[in-house]
Amino acid sequence: MPSVTSAPLPLPPGDFKAYLFDLDGTVADTMPIHLVTWQTAVREQGGGFPEDLFYALGGVPLPRTVEILNERFGYTLDPHAVANRKEQLYLQQMDHVLPVASVLAHIEASHGTIPFAIVSGSPHATIIHTLRVLGLTDYFPVIVGAEDYTKGKPDPEPFLTAAKLLNVAPADCLVFEDADAGIASAEAAGMQWVRVPSPSS
Repeated sequence: MPSVTSAPLPLPPGDFKAYLFDLDGTVADTMPIHLVTWQTAVREQGGGFPEDLFYALGGVPLPRTVEILNERFGYTLDPHAVANRKEQLYLQQMDHVLPVASVLAHIEASHGTIPFAIVSGSPHATIIHTLRVLGLTDYFPVIVGAEDYTKGKPDPEPFLTAAKLLNVAPADCLVFEDADAGIASAEAAGMQWVRVPSPSS
């Protein structure tokens, strides 16, 4: 399977009992597509979304992202309408997305020996579509998406929800993340983590 980001990804020491993976920018190299579709959806409503802020908000649920834009720039964007438009644009453009090789190597090496979960700020339909494009649907029986928690990253609830579904103690989970908000979420959940570098790093 073609992929991106081939540098080895060292893991912290520990006898982990579950791997929890963020999706966008971690398992899938989708962040450039998300940036373009976010900027398009916001621009259609008369606003803007700076690239540096986009990456700073990685992992934050979609409607909350729009709320933050409203708070920061004084916009009056409808959070759900803009989020839905952004997802519509994303699904139209992501059929050629590639996996992140440094993470894919761990998925393939450990599949069947340790339970996995996807923990994402995206809705289930988008997560499933992305995994289908990558050919990884069967690797992740547990998916935690935006519908499954009240408070998104950097709150610990998304990762704690995954640990509960897997019946694994938070301290025994290792989180794979590319974004500061996701790492803060993992730390707040009492989990160790490994940062996934961006393909351009």
